[in-house]
Amino acid sequence: MKNPIIAAVAFDGISPFHLSVPCLVFGTDRTKLGLPRFDFRVCAMDEGPIHTDAGLSIVVPHGLSALDEADIVIIPSWKDLEDPLAAPFKDALQRAHRRGALIVGLCLGTFAIAGAGLLAGRKATTHWAYTDRLHVLHPDIAIDADVLYVDDGDIVTSAGVAAGLDCCLHIVRARYGAEAALRLARHVVLSPHRQGGQAQFIERPLAPTPNADRFTRALDQVRAALGEPHSLDSVADAAGLTRRTFTRRFQKSIGTSFGDWLADQRVALAQRLLEQTDKSMDIVAFEAGFGSATSLRQHFAARLRTSPVRYRREFSKTAQNAGALIGA
Repeated sequence: MKNPIIAAVAFDGISPFHLSVPCLVFGTDRTKLGLPRFDFRVCAMDEGPIHTDAGLSIVVPHGLSALDEADIVIIPSWKDLEDPLAAPFKDALQRAHRRGALIVGLCLGTFAIAGAGLLAGRKATTHWAYTDRLHVLHPDIAIDADVLYVDDGDIVTSAGVAAGLDCCLHIVRARYGAEAALRLARHVVLSPHRQGGQAQFIERPLAPTPNADRFTRALDQVRAALGEPHSLDSVADAAGLTRRTFTRRFQKSIGTSFGDWLADQRVALAQRLLEQTDKSMDIVAFEAGFGSATSLRQHFAARLRTSPVRYRREFSKTAQNAGALIGA
């Protein structure tokens, strides 16, 4: 079985910081973490040196022909947003998409995908400060300005640099399983999983307070006992806050509602149980806090667009292989 080919597109004037996002996730050997050995290729319009906006020069080893073999094509950013795409690049993107490659636009990379005509009538996002311009240039896109990333099947787009990391981890999670993504996140010291629907811009408390510490402890207690019932009122009480104050602080601190956050935590636990154990669907549902296999199926369909049975069939082998690689 061939190694998955990841092609990251660079260009004159790219930010090294943007380019480093896919490099960090896919450009290093992570086989000991249960991931495949990626064939990671940085490409550009032409092979050779390109200049970055930081004053550095990078020698790019691949031209656009790398896109013709890639399983995943990542555009980490873009420039000259209002200019038409160069015909060779546009053609290469369209060929890759027709061939079934996953096309990923991080931050302003969404503009390049839109310029190739691949986002017409579809959902997408980009950096919040550029969503109005994206709408003006491409009014046929359903733009969600408030989320970290949008997975629209064969095209995934994200907000700014930090959201680009979340997006790449999401791709790892979707293709190689929750446990592999969790190990990768721990290895590179990233937040294990932020749901795509979480807000781009989150108001953070300016300074810690005793109530904020209690608030954090209350959430830790929920995460440690996801199989138990957790009402908004009971968690607010544990945090020492009124329901209204807790709801407002949660939205500002986490960027989503408590109900959505809790469901995401439970889905993540169910994924790990399906990967690592042979427990029945009823037991997985109970231990993850869903109560019934029916509720578990509904949440998997809504968040992962798959069923628990199909997820286990695909990723339980991933967990077994990860254990074999670590023990080798």
